[in-house]
Amino acid sequence: MALPHLDVARVQRWCDARVPEHALHQVRVECEVAARHLTILERRAPWREDYGPGWTSLPIARLRYTATTNTWILYWRDRNLKFHRYDLIEPTPHIEDLLTEIDRNPSGTFWG
Repeated sequence: MALPHLDVARVQRWCDARVPEHALHQVRVECEVAARHLTILERRAPWREDYGPGWTSLPIARLRYTATTNTWILYWRDRNLKFHRYDLIEPTPHIEDLLTEIDRNPSGTFWG
C-alpha cells in the first residue's frame, strides 16, 4: 500500500512553508514518510558542541492513512514520544483539514 502521492506532496509543501527562509539555518519543519503514515518533525540545528554536529528532531504530529476508507487520521505526541489519536477532528479524506487543525492548534497540543 502506498500513500497518496498528492497528499504527501501537500504535506511536504506545508512543512516547507512553516519556517521563513532566513531561519532555516536554525529550525526546519519536515515530513518523514513511512508506509502507512507521515510524521511531521521539528528539526533544530546543533546548539551545543558536546551534543555533536547532528540536528535534533522532535515529532510534532502523525497523519495516518487508511486505504480501505481513503481517510487520514491525526495523532498527537505525548512527552514520552508516544502518539495518541487526536479526537478534536474526525478522520477525513482531505489531508488539508488535518494540516489546518495543526495550524489552528486550539488546545496547544502540537506547537505548545
